[in-house]
Amino acid sequence: MLLSTPPADDSPGKPTMFKLKLLSALVLLGMTAGCHRPEPVAGEDAKSTVERLTVRAPASDVTQTVNGLNEFTLALHRKTASPTANVITSPASITTALGMASAGAAGTTLDAFRSTLNITLQQDAFHGAMNTLDRELTSRGQGQQGTEGRPFKLSIVNQTFAQKGFPLQQSYLDLLARQYGTGLKLLDFNKQPEPSRQVINEFVSFHTADLIPELLAEGTITRDTRVVLANAVYFNASWQSPFEKTATRPGAFTLLNGTAANVPMLHDGAHAARSATVGGVEVVELAYQGNEVSMLLLMPPAGGLPALEDSLDVATLDGYLAALAPGQLEFSMPKFEIDLETKLAQPLSEQGLGIAFSGDADFSDMTGDRSLSISDVVHHAVIKVTEEGTEAAGATAVVFGVTSVPLTRPLHVDRPFVFFIRDNATGALLFMGHVVDPR
Repeated sequence: MLLSTPPADDSPGKPTMFKLKLLSALVLLGMTAGCHRPEPVAGEDAKSTVERLTVRAPASDVTQTVNGLNEFTLALHRKTASPTANVITSPASITTALGMASAGAAGTTLDAFRSTLNITLQQDAFHGAMNTLDRELTSRGQGQQGTEGRPFKLSIVNQTFAQKGFPLQQSYLDLLARQYGTGLKLLDFNKQPEPSRQVINEFVSFHTADLIPELLAEGTITRDTRVVLANAVYFNASWQSPFEKTATRPGAFTLLNGTAANVPMLHDGAHAARSATVGGVEVVELAYQGNEVSMLLLMPPAGGLPALEDSLDVATLDGYLAALAPGQLEFSMPKFEIDLETKLAQPLSEQGLGIAFSGDADFSDMTGDRSLSISDVVHHAVIKVTEEGTEAAGATAVVFGVTSVPLTRPLHVDRPFVFFIRDNATGALLFMGHVVDPR
């Protein structure tokens, strides 16, 4: 069954091989008062009447899915992370976007998604596990505090925007509604590409607290655009044990070249945290309020960041987590903010998704034909870590176009390190990156 809408005004003579453009952006910063305004409603609402499933997938399915996606995420990080610059990505944003895109793939294109994302379950079970994971993540922190007097929040919102008259398979729309909670709004990309771009940007801006006011740059949406899958993530949480602002002071952070830079360092002379030293790598887990989500820091010996990141896989990460033990630390770490855009088309192709970027792509489970392929994947991320905690918001757009009292020990995070923001119960990686220069 196809989505029935008014016909699109496609000019004759246009090529039939269309291109899908997938862009993603994540911003990690705070919710603003602007987010209390009414949500933008531009566009004709044509969402599926299917209700989102609330039945929990088997725990083994969720674990299997998370492990596969984490393995994909760590491999993608190895391909995209600059060894000489700060890095931030959102695995949650990237994998949700690719999960929704994969739901429209068929044949060898679907096989490529499954291989790249390490999907071992049947498709229905995989999307059911993604649904359960999403709903579990957004349930975290009930009654807990975020930063700047706001409540703890972790939200994930999905939305489909489509060209009026472009045939989308009803089964695809129903799957997005049932497993990803995705609505549908109809726009006229063909006649009004610029106003359509503004509508999508307003949606993203709203759900990222106005921190991504222009996810889609001018010219991204054209007369050839047919579908945009949008995703927004927001995270705001206070530390379980906040740092006193009065204790923050300048401290030395050793850069990659061996020189020291003076940067603002959070400090606590008796900080309760789980920690370990594994093969010379200092491992620290900093819990957020409610102890359901945490930040994990991995600090290798001087000069050891490349070797650490090359070694990271799910089993290695599990080993670091298993070694953690509660204790008190004379602890310091830098305040830091990172703002980074990452091009993902090439690394995704290298990881096995190349067919989805080619003329052989098959997204017929989305459209009923083979007229779409992926042309680009862009990711944007920002993170802010303060004495209070961490604030985060993210957006992804997939654009389809016609073309006991322990002893206190010192632990100072004063050289390059890897960080994760991780859901404790499922092991899902929400954000990850590394810091080589916190200035």
